[in-house]
Amino acid sequence: MKQSKGPQFIRFFIPIIEVLKELRGSGRPAEVTDLVIEKLNISEKEQEETIKSGSYRVRNQVAWARLYLVKSGLMDSSQRGVWSLTEQGLEATITKKDVLNYYKDIQSQLKIREEGSQEISNRNEEETIEFVDFKTELLNILKSLPPYGFERICQRLLRESGFLQVTGKSGDGGIDGHGILQVNPFVSFKVMFQCKRYQGAVTPSHVRDFRGAMEGRADKGIILTTGSFTTEAKKEARRDVATPIEIVDGEKLIEMFETLQLGLKPKTNYDVNYGFFSEYQ
Repeated sequence: MKQSKGPQFIRFFIPIIEVLKELRGSGRPAEVTDLVIEKLNISEKEQEETIKSGSYRVRNQVAWARLYLVKSGLMDSSQRGVWSLTEQGLEATITKKDVLNYYKDIQSQLKIREEGSQEISNRNEEETIEFVDFKTELLNILKSLPPYGFERICQRLLRESGFLQVTGKSGDGGIDGHGILQVNPFVSFKVMFQCKRYQGAVTPSHVRDFRGAMEGRADKGIILTTGSFTTEAKKEARRDVATPIEIVDGEKLIEMFETLQLGLKPKTNYDVNYGFFSEYQ
């Protein structure tokens, strides 16, 4: 009988480290994840696979790989919104033979349990465990909105972001609305946007169709989705000699809500300053 080689997410240990080294030690989570997916030539079909909550299996596995690399001391968790290698990570040379040993060493230190009782096994049960926070909750709310409601909230998001004259125009050849982006008193752009309340991934054909619908009618396009964009869709969006299209996936969408504090109530946390009390002891 063939011996287990560990959960699927450990296949991302080496690519994550390699990508971060190529980025000179640090990168944004989405940037690193995209480059890892590209490096491993993961198919668009696999990228679109989801787990129970609707999260993408591959991206969830990359997040778990990152967690284990942090616990191993190869990655730093101190900077919010940035993945970075430690000095140990920058100097490390991990082979395929080392990966399972790293996993076993880290696993012995972690007490991660599913639903408070069942420890993660080698049967990919990590895919059923997620980092549930306000971001996951907010994304689930956006996915549950009716199409018209999602279009309206995207219009609100664009207005809050500085767009002028945002107008809905649903059903116009795939165009859900248009607006004016005022860069400065002298420069403005006419922008058309499309809102996709997706569970899956936006494909290159969606991007091409949208560009075709807006061709000659706007300076720039925006596609906003609760889902993701495949690697090929991203390449199509930034293709040379074509009308530029900005893409906003679920992760970036949540970041925009967070930055604008739109639909979110900020909380303040405190750490005790033990030094302050030392003179009273």
